[in-house]
Amino acid sequence: MKLLSNIIKNIEVLDTHGNVDVSISSVSLSNKEIVDNSLFVAIKGHVTDGHNFIDDVISKGAKVIVHQADLDQYVHGVAYVKVCDTKEAVGIIAHNFYNHPSFKLKLVGVTGTNGKTTVSTLSHNLFSNLGHKTGLISTVADKIGDKIIDSKRIIPTTPDAITLNNILSTMVDAGCEYCFMEVSSHAVAEKRITGLSFAGGIFTNLTHDHLDYHKDFENYLNAKKSFFDGLHDTAFALANVDDGSGETMLLDTKAKKYFYGFKKPASFDSKLESRLIGDFNMYNVLAVYGAASLLGIEDERLISEIKKLDPVEGRFNYFKSDSGITGIVDYAHTPDALENALQTTLRLAGDESTNSRVITVVGCGGERDKTKRPMMAQIAYADSDIVILTSDNPRSEKIEDILADMRAGLPEDVEDVYVIADRHEAIQKACEMAVPGDYILVAGKGHEKYQEINGIKNHFDDMEELKKYLK
Repeated sequence: MKLLSNIIKNIEVLDTHGNVDVSISSVSLSNKEIVDNSLFVAIKGHVTDGHNFIDDVISKGAKVIVHQADLDQYVHGVAYVKVCDTKEAVGIIAHNFYNHPSFKLKLVGVTGTNGKTTVSTLSHNLFSNLGHKTGLISTVADKIGDKIIDSKRIIPTTPDAITLNNILSTMVDAGCEYCFMEVSSHAVAEKRITGLSFAGGIFTNLTHDHLDYHKDFENYLNAKKSFFDGLHDTAFALANVDDGSGETMLLDTKAKKYFYGFKKPASFDSKLESRLIGDFNMYNVLAVYGAASLLGIEDERLISEIKKLDPVEGRFNYFKSDSGITGIVDYAHTPDALENALQTTLRLAGDESTNSRVITVVGCGGERDKTKRPMMAQIAYADSDIVILTSDNPRSEKIEDILADMRAGLPEDVEDVYVIADRHEAIQKACEMAVPGDYILVAGKGHEKYQEINGIKNHFDDMEELKKYLK
C-alpha cells in the first residue's frame, strides 16, 4: 500500500473531493484490472472514455479516481483528484507508484519510422553479450537478458504508462543496468512516456507512415521531435544525419547532440564490420555503435562484438532452398522500408545471376494509413519482376477494399501483377512460379506469428509458409 500523497507528487491538481489521506494498492487504466483500494485514472481515448467506467470501478473496489472531466456526483468513501490532463498525469502517477524505475537504470529510447526494433534489439543483444544485465521493450518482445517478460500487454511498440513503468520496475528488481526501448510516435503523442528519465535518445529516420493518426507529415515529425525536446541536458541525443529530418529532430533538444551517417560529416569515425546486409542495416549498426560509444563502451571491444551480432527476427531473414530459390521475410510495411528491402534483394539477385527474378508478396494492414497503399504497390511493381498483392492484417476492414486501394496505384494494363486475397495461397503461388536462382520477398509481417481478420488472430508465420512450399 502506498500513500496517495506520494503517488500524486509533481502533478498539477485542480481540485480534490473526499478524503485524500488514503493508501492505494494498485494503479490502473482499465476497469477490468481493478482490485480493492485501486487508483483508477479515467482517460478519454479515441474509442472509449474512461470517465464512463467510474461507477463500475468503484463497485469493484477502487478508492481513488483521477479524472479530467467534471463529474455529476461523488461517492462517499472515495477520493477524487481532478487534473488538467489525465494522459499526462498517469505517466507521473505510474513512475511514482513504481518508485521511479527509470532513475535506477540507463534508459535509451529509439524512435523513427523504420529501424526501431532492429536498433533496440541489437543494442540489447550487444550489451547482454558484453556482460551487462540489459532490458528490452520492443514490438517483438519485452526481455531481461534472454528471458521474455510476460507483461500481458497487447499494445504494440510502446505500452501504456502503467505497464511501461511496471516493466521497468521488474527490470530494476532483476538488476538491469540498461534498457533499450522503442518509442513510437503514438506513445509520444499519447504521453505514455511522461515522467520517464532517459539517458539517451536515438533517431533512425522519418518516412511516410501513421498519417491516419497524425493527419499530416508535420504532425508526425513534431511527435517524434518532441521526444528529443523533452530529454534532459545530461542525456545524449543521437540522430541519423543523412536523413532529411535528422538535424531538425535535435534542433531544440537540451541533450548533448551527436550524429551518425555515411554521406555527411558525423560525430564518429570508425570502421565497422557486420553480418547484417543492406544499406538500411548499415545505418542501424551505426546507430547501435554510436549509442554504445556514448554509453561508455570501449571502442576496440565494441567493434569486436558488433561483428558477432545476428539479424533480428523478421528483419530481412532469408534462406536458400535445396532447389536454389531464396526466400526472404521482412517486416517492411512502409513505402520506404519496402523499397529498402527490395533494393537489397535486387542487389543479391544481381550478384547471383543476370537471370534471377524478384517475386514480391505484399499487403497492407487494415484500419491503418490508407494513403500508403497505392505507394506500396507502386514500389513493389517498380522493383520486382512479379508482384502478388495479398492480405496483411486486414483487422475489421474488408480485404477487397484494401487490395483495391493498392491496385489503384498501378495502371490497369500492367502485366505480372496478381491479386490473391488469401496470404497462404499468395505465398504458395509465388513459390510455384519461382525457378532456381529466383528471390521471393514476403513483406509486411516479419516476426508476427498471426494474421488478424475480423478481430480474430489466427496462427500465421511467413517464414513457415515459405519453407513449407520451398522444401
